[in-house]
Amino acid sequence: MCGIIGYTGTDRGAIDVLMNGLSSLEYRGYDSAGVAVADSSLAVFKREGEVSALETAIPDDDIGGTAGIGHTRWSTHGPPSDTNAHPHTDCTGDVAVVHNGIIENYRTLQSELEADGHTFNSDTDTEVVPHLIETALAEGATREEAFRQAVQRLEGSYAVAAVFEGDETVYAARNESPLVLGLGDDGYYLASDVPAFIEYTDRVVYLEDGQFARVNPSGIVVTDEQGAIVETAVETISWDPEDAGKSGYDHYMLKEIHEQPTAIRKCLRERVTEMEGSITVSELADLERQGPVQFVACGTSYHAALYGARLLREQGVPAQCYLASEYDVESLPVGNETLVVGVTQSGETADTMRALRAANRVGASTLALTNVVGSSAARECDHVMYIRAGPEIGVAATKTFASQQVALAMLSQVLSPDRTPETDFIKRLRTLPDRIQRILDESNAQAIAETYVDADAYFFIGRGYNTPVALEGALKMKEITYKHAEGFAAGELKHGPLALVTEATPVFAIVTGESNAARTIGNIKEVEARGAPVVAVTDSPSDVDQYADHILEVPSSGPRCTPILSNIQLQLVSYWVANQLGRSIDKPRNLAKSVTVE
Repeated sequence: MCGIIGYTGTDRGAIDVLMNGLSSLEYRGYDSAGVAVADSSLAVFKREGEVSALETAIPDDDIGGTAGIGHTRWSTHGPPSDTNAHPHTDCTGDVAVVHNGIIENYRTLQSELEADGHTFNSDTDTEVVPHLIETALAEGATREEAFRQAVQRLEGSYAVAAVFEGDETVYAARNESPLVLGLGDDGYYLASDVPAFIEYTDRVVYLEDGQFARVNPSGIVVTDEQGAIVETAVETISWDPEDAGKSGYDHYMLKEIHEQPTAIRKCLRERVTEMEGSITVSELADLERQGPVQFVACGTSYHAALYGARLLREQGVPAQCYLASEYDVESLPVGNETLVVGVTQSGETADTMRALRAANRVGASTLALTNVVGSSAARECDHVMYIRAGPEIGVAATKTFASQQVALAMLSQVLSPDRTPETDFIKRLRTLPDRIQRILDESNAQAIAETYVDADAYFFIGRGYNTPVALEGALKMKEITYKHAEGFAAGELKHGPLALVTEATPVFAIVTGESNAARTIGNIKEVEARGAPVVAVTDSPSDVDQYADHILEVPSSGPRCTPILSNIQLQLVSYWVANQLGRSIDKPRNLAKSVTVE
């Protein structure tokens, strides 16, 4: 749940590359940062707080060395502090290590090392790694052997990288935590995510679980757990550095909200043909569904999965949605005919990966619906469908949620027992980008946010396809405003939550479509009677106007597509409330973009 950057080369100073990489990884969420540069000696700098605090700790005079590692930490073991920040070193200060993930057996290893005379300075699990390396070196191992021996003693998840005094080589390994290598013209890179080095190269190699990498100015060598060299495929990233910039917007989140028309067009491109009335997802051409579908996901992706499961049930497909952290193949009917769909923006979400791996072990077919080419989910599942949203830097997901919804809408047609094209549905999917653009151009969300910025709490309600949108609307409000917010199926409001409704509790009611609108209006009347202000997100303003204090209008696009539009309005409300409050919108406290620990 943090970021790693590494570099080795001949023409570029390591410190500049490392600091640029850390700045590019800030979106992942972190509470401290540090770097280690290897030259004739090992220079280590680390600080609690933002990368800017680290910058002030680095002396202005030139720091030699063309090899180094950097890290942004999201605390799991020990609070944020200078001491707990990575990199961590051994007793001699000759080796420095950075690590993502959790080392489950670190207590046992630390006790063993302390008994042998090693001294520990931090509260972290990571610090055992440099001491294990130190021990192996003392026993006569080479640096590569010592690194390999240390890693092989670790239990848990990790992406780990190390540098040594007087060595231009960076050593790295991974297990259930992402690590990608970059091949540049003037050096070689490694990182948790491509944005860390995309300004230098677009050629990458993805490490697999159990693989080791030796990276020096001469090139990259990847080996397996036994030390045998592994042939690797070099892939080219299809987006350029400008895609990861703010493009003049105040925040990445606002930029990414406004990128949703483009993102959805990319998701639909060459898959939906309105003229022929067809949906064709070429990467799923060999996908055969025989039995039930089970979705596993977390957070925003879980809300998208709820939407997808409902779409499938409407098509006559038995489909259920599970929080990945609660998914248990031992207590669920999962078999050879089950299709388990992991919805994960990053393709690295630890809980979702655990669920998908469990499903694979019992013989289920697995499908990854993800945004990241070459991610763990994409490589390990039997099938993969990319949502094509492009890089999303803001921690709070926006365009990836909309793209997931659209991808799931297409998947529902692919998996439908009745393959007869739904011409009207296909037409509505094709019109989504233009209708989202209309919302972005005309939305009054900023004014509504200013009206209710001082509210005590926010409630979001919806029915049917709008229930996941209500849940997502509340999650966005929590994530970036730090205000209390709750989302409910509208009918559940009266079964307890109504006790919390006051005049200082705005209720955002999603009222779209014909079948459920009347009942949701009934719920609006319930909160109105308690004095709560009501904001209606609706495609029928004339039907709701008399019951609501404010209207957020969306174009009518049918019961299955209109919820995608409703979500855009709620994203804007949350953004503008957070902006009014002066929150850290792109890097909300305590949160990480890619959640790689369980």
